[in-house]
Amino acid sequence: MLSRCLITASIATAIALPARADLVVLQYHHVSDRTPPSTSTDVDLFQSHLERIQALGLEVVPLDSGTSAALEGKLANRQQVAITFDDAYESVWATAAPLLEEYGYPYTIFVNTGAVGSDGYMTWEQLARASQHAGVLIANHSHDHGHLPKRPEESRDHWHQRTTGTLDQAQTMLQEKLGVSEPLFAYPYGEYDTGVEKLVDNRDWFGYGQQSGAIGAESDPSRLPRFPMATAFGQLDSLDNKLLSRALPVDFSTLPDGILADNPPRLTMTLPEPLKPSALTCFASGQGRIPTHIEGQSVSVQAPNAFNSRRFRYNCTYPAGQGRFYWLSQQWVDLSQPED
Repeated sequence: MLSRCLITASIATAIALPARADLVVLQYHHVSDRTPPSTSTDVDLFQSHLERIQALGLEVVPLDSGTSAALEGKLANRQQVAITFDDAYESVWATAAPLLEEYGYPYTIFVNTGAVGSDGYMTWEQLARASQHAGVLIANHSHDHGHLPKRPEESRDHWHQRTTGTLDQAQTMLQEKLGVSEPLFAYPYGEYDTGVEKLVDNRDWFGYGQQSGAIGAESDPSRLPRFPMATAFGQLDSLDNKLLSRALPVDFSTLPDGILADNPPRLTMTLPEPLKPSALTCFASGQGRIPTHIEGQSVSVQAPNAFNSRRFRYNCTYPAGQGRFYWLSQQWVDLSQPED
């Protein structure tokens, strides 16, 4: 895999034109009919996802190489998919892994190492066995699965100590226990701020969130999107739109890190020509479609009402032709709200 630094440099000089195909990353937690519905995908639904990926003829690739190719703009017309699991729940090994092996699909497990071997989680032995399968990557999801953004009353020194500690302890344990040290990191709860992104950048890792969308040549390597696929979000009637989506070709590094300053927040982006800002449609969590304000190629959106949840999103889509859509999702985090 090419260095993150080299990829970042190539993005900075890329011409902002729509890519023909991108990488879609699917995010799962439990694959089970008996675990919490907010983080679970029904077994039959998960199998239906795999069947649909196969029926569409999409190429399922390892997360590392797929991300590199998408960021470099090398996919041409090859729409690719990567499959990921957060937290290393036991159902991933017992239920999801056999189905994925049947289809021959690679996948990635993001592990919060402090939970390994606890009730409901995979063991180190199971993770070791999984890592021996071709195309299976075991990667970092922190040691304690804590909230990483700096808390409002927290000193910078304390924040730096706890965040570097949980990132590096997990990476060390994965190396010592499994002999793996993938440059891949999934933010717990999908939360990050500029400081956390810098820690990921400094380690030359790719950073994956929980905001929707595809990865393309203009995506930011430290805030890469994934489509959450719990049962509530992974229904088949919207699956094709997600699997065939493309990254909205804006410079993602110019977007805010999502830490809430004003409620409701305003999001501003610049669309490259020949995209027409009037064709952009945006929605806010729980508030439906929200109005757009256009000045030339610049678009700004703001929900009409304040939010009262810790995390929420603005999702924007743009027609890409042939029934496909460009997609951008901006997650917002309200640090004044309680942590999970």
